[in-house]
Amino acid sequence: MRWALVKVCVAVTTMVVVAFAVPLGLVIREMARDRAFSNAEREAAAVAPALSITTDRDELERVVASAASDAGMAVHIPAGAGDSGDGDSGDAGGGDGDGGGTGGEQQAVDIGRQRAADKDIATTRKLGRASTTEVPGGSTLLQPVALSSGEIAVVEVYVPEAEVTNGLGTAWAVLAGVGVALVVGSVAVADRLGVRMVQPAQRLVESAHELGEGKLGARVPEEGPTELRLAAVAFNSMADQVVQLLANERELAADLSHRLRTPLTVLRLNAASLGDGPAAEQTRAAVAQLEREVDTIIRTARDAKPQTAAVGVGVGCDAAEVVRERMDFWSALAEDEGRKVRVAGVDRPVRIPVARADLVAALDALLGNVFRHTAEGTAFAVDVHNGEDAVIVLVSDAGPGIADPQAAMARGRGSGADGSTGLGLDIVRRLAESTGGDVRIGRSVLGGTEVRIWIQLDGCEPERRGHRGSVRRRRPAKLVSTFNRPRSLP
Repeated sequence: MRWALVKVCVAVTTMVVVAFAVPLGLVIREMARDRAFSNAEREAAAVAPALSITTDRDELERVVASAASDAGMAVHIPAGAGDSGDGDSGDAGGGDGDGGGTGGEQQAVDIGRQRAADKDIATTRKLGRASTTEVPGGSTLLQPVALSSGEIAVVEVYVPEAEVTNGLGTAWAVLAGVGVALVVGSVAVADRLGVRMVQPAQRLVESAHELGEGKLGARVPEEGPTELRLAAVAFNSMADQVVQLLANERELAADLSHRLRTPLTVLRLNAASLGDGPAAEQTRAAVAQLEREVDTIIRTARDAKPQTAAVGVGVGCDAAEVVRERMDFWSALAEDEGRKVRVAGVDRPVRIPVARADLVAALDALLGNVFRHTAEGTAFAVDVHNGEDAVIVLVSDAGPGIADPQAAMARGRGSGADGSTGLGLDIVRRLAESTGGDVRIGRSVLGGTEVRIWIQLDGCEPERRGHRGSVRRRRPAKLVSTFNRPRSLP
């Protein structure tokens, strides 16, 4: 916006400067020409009184020399217009003769250097008015002057081209300098106006990004033009509303979670009275874990700090360790139900940019679905594949499978027909997408469902999103060959 405003001001100012400077430059040129010819007219006028008194060559040469500033003046007197005392005597002695015998007809007199053409001089003498004509190196002014004898003499004044353009270059340079100064000034003014409009808009954009990143304290100073001030007021009001809504949701989540304490207390007391045995110990451990999870939910919901994703910035865990730990927990229940379990790829550390608690929640959701939606004795497996830029966690079973994987992924937004809320798969999807990965549901080599969790290590965005929020991404060749290899259960 800033540079656009500068360009507009430069264009407008340039058009205004051109519209005024070009006509003004032409007017200055005409004024310089008029000044030069006015000086020439004054020089020609200085000779006119002498021509009206005498046509003597010597006298006229002295007058021309004193009137002209240089050798640029000439006087052209026609034939028969000179002084003639002998002619008068001839008239007296000859009676009614024409005086031809006394002195003959007088010749034309030309004083000074002639530059104009004879036809131009003749035309001026015939028309009786001043005229100008172009000659090599400049122009000439031809001024007719009436003599005492009634004839017309022509005074020629030479006007060099340098005199016509004298001072014109300086005037044009001044005009050009003024035009450039106006353009530069308009750029400076437009830049200041642009900064005044752009800076509030940039602050608004930055605050919007901060709010989107979870910095709920981001606010916009109410500065700048009226429209931007109104936008800042609306943004700040929206941010306050978002903070209030989140606070209300946290309080509601904490209150709802706190209501679970009473049934948990009863359940813990009942579990304590079960006595000894593997089933009793497993029940008490599950109750204790459930109570810890409820406490964690309450503390997190009460926390006023916004929870934002921090992929790859001080957050991460060992996926192999988490898988071993959760499989140790679920293996006891699997043994009671006669399920065969296999774990692969957890013999060495596998670091992923995911919080430990989030990975635990995702694995528990998937393994819980295996126990909830497959019959007792159904085998399942967990595989971890570590690549250069991604880690893949596969949870597969030998159950009946999922007929409509897309519908299963969509149930994260509501309850399914089988009573499932779909929150488990939604937890898994959000975990994968927080790293730029995705989740896919397909058929496993065991014959049932295979849930593939793609965890991106470099934090890149997914290439292309599929239907209903599922993400499809091209797999590295190193990992593709490991997906479909046969798996056997012990």
